[in-house]
Amino acid sequence: MPKTDESLNQHGISRRRFMIQSSILGAAAASGLLFPRYGYASMAEGFPVVDTTYGQLRGMNVDGIMTFRGIRYGASTAGANRFMPPVKPSVWRGVHDAFAYGPASPQAPSAPTDEYALSVGWDAHVKTGISEDCLFLNVWTPSVNDNGGRPVFFYIHGGGFTNGSGGIIFDGDPLARLGNAVVVTVNHRLGPLGYLDLGGATGSSRFASAGVAGILDLVAALEWVHDNIARFGGDPDNVLIFGQSGGGAKVSTLMVMPSAKGLFHKAVVQSGSTITLGARERNTESTEQLLSELEISKTKPEDLQKVPWDTIIEAESNRGFSPVVDGVVIPGHPFDPAAPEISADVPMIVGYTREDSGMRDLSLGEITEDGLSEWVRETYKDNAELILTTYRKVYPNATPVQIQSRIRTDANTRSRATTMVERKSLQKRGNAYLYVVTWPSPAYEGRFGAVHGVDLGLVFGNARDLIAGNTYEARKMADIVGSTIVAFGKTGNPNCDKIPYWPPYDRETRATMIFDLESRVENDPTRELRLLWEKL
Repeated sequence: MPKTDESLNQHGISRRRFMIQSSILGAAAASGLLFPRYGYASMAEGFPVVDTTYGQLRGMNVDGIMTFRGIRYGASTAGANRFMPPVKPSVWRGVHDAFAYGPASPQAPSAPTDEYALSVGWDAHVKTGISEDCLFLNVWTPSVNDNGGRPVFFYIHGGGFTNGSGGIIFDGDPLARLGNAVVVTVNHRLGPLGYLDLGGATGSSRFASAGVAGILDLVAALEWVHDNIARFGGDPDNVLIFGQSGGGAKVSTLMVMPSAKGLFHKAVVQSGSTITLGARERNTESTEQLLSELEISKTKPEDLQKVPWDTIIEAESNRGFSPVVDGVVIPGHPFDPAAPEISADVPMIVGYTREDSGMRDLSLGEITEDGLSEWVRETYKDNAELILTTYRKVYPNATPVQIQSRIRTDANTRSRATTMVERKSLQKRGNAYLYVVTWPSPAYEGRFGAVHGVDLGLVFGNARDLIAGNTYEARKMADIVGSTIVAFGKTGNPNCDKIPYWPPYDRETRATMIFDLESRVENDPTRELRLLWEKL
């Protein structure tokens, strides 16, 4: 480690402050107060330093897991960089401390009074702060500078394309320990700052990539991984990308992008299968409305780079912007009309939770039998009786709220997951695997079932959040699901000693892993319901 650290912290720690901190740490180490308790023989062991393509980084040894938070992979996206493709960071001198998560992309914070937000920790995302200077990632690894060749698990957060971050609730430590693996989480641009279709709305070639900027951030982060992860003990040629909900939508999108080819080698989509992206026309129209609301001329789109970001986020016409199919960065829809040829060799796991669509019912009173019948009639009209009769036949012991959630899930999330895995399997190259989680969240006495997000921490081998419950059962589920993801990340085959043999999906057998305390494989489970929705 150099004796002189001129730029010790990319978030602004001064040299004077660092010297004071270093004196304190040095005195603590010399007195035996800092390291012996944890078995660290030296400062270098307790706070490992890694060389990267941009400069040196110092992390923390947390009981054997080297933890680096807030690593810059791109320059600030403010000012002239707003709406533009990501710019690589500048090279720095000295050692940067990677101790704290970077800020989240500008977004409207989730309410801490929202029951679901509390259950999955969604209200915690902006506790790292909010800034357009948000292109940061985090790394957890068992060792550095050892040519370890470990599998790399690159997690993309959910929240649609408008909310969330890769910090705080996505702790990579348990998965790094479970799999002797390197885990990466990432922040990127969201909402209008990531997906405003300025090019389409104004015809400006300068802003041609504005509608895909946020997804290009993820490509930039994967490029950083490719160039640097070996120094963190990872194998840049064995990278798994995975994500839940909106994270799954981003994984789906990366599968069709030429710029992402070769940067990842396996993929997992959890409750976020995206067959088609939103219509570009809708994004363009919303962009035009936002420009009008903010009194920005279509002939001077660059003026929008001068508007405070909070003004853009708070605009009434900020209506959930998402990536556009621009024909270049995103040449077509992710899985329509077929699975993308460019990622045909990439094996995939696709899945969902049985009561996935019931996520917003967590704090509501349970729907009655009469209320369920009324809802089905209002929603499905002439098909209501057929739907309700079929579900009651298949699930005779389910409660009305569970039936409602399963109907919603099968009509949407399950349908998309099945379409994705079928189209992927037809390529007969990279294997495709399908799962459904039936283990109910213990939150709210388990009465809402396997809701959206119950597997959020399980893939990390982490049972700490409320929605998983941190119970003995939750820890068992985290071990089962986490071990399966580890096996898949290492080899492209999910089979391990925690589950029965899980064959790839094909249209003949439709083998599906049922994740529960006693996991099992079923061929075409609840076939009657699948056929019902195909007919409708």
